[in-house]
Amino acid sequence: QVQLVESGGGLVQAGGSLRLSCAASGRTFSVNTMGWFRQAPGKERDFVARITWRGGNTYYADSVKGRFTISRDNTKNTVYLEMRRLQPEDTAVYYCAASKGYALASRENYDYWGQGTQVTASS
Repeated sequence: QVQLVESGGGLVQAGGSLRLSCAASGRTFSVNTMGWFRQAPGKERDFVARITWRGGNTYYADSVKGRFTISRDNTKNTVYLEMRRLQPEDTAVYYCAASKGYALASRENYDYWGQGTQVTASS
């Protein structure tokens, strides 16, 4: 099993920035991909970004490309999501996810999930 704990969410004005963290523990050697998803009220959980654990290969949703940056620190088993120029439409609960495979955007390919952290960007 892999445990994931997110932190760093909060309230920010439109145009502001936040950095989310996701600390992984347990059988982290089995993880190949780490991702971030988000879910707004009444909507589906959507893909945001992902990074491969060893090679650091990144992939982003079009809606966040150029504004969000995913990175990882292998020594700390932690993945980050740097979010800039936040807009009200970015408001959602953000979830960290881990995959044993080389996953892209489909949430069905992720095996482990965190509890989520709320991000609110006010206009």
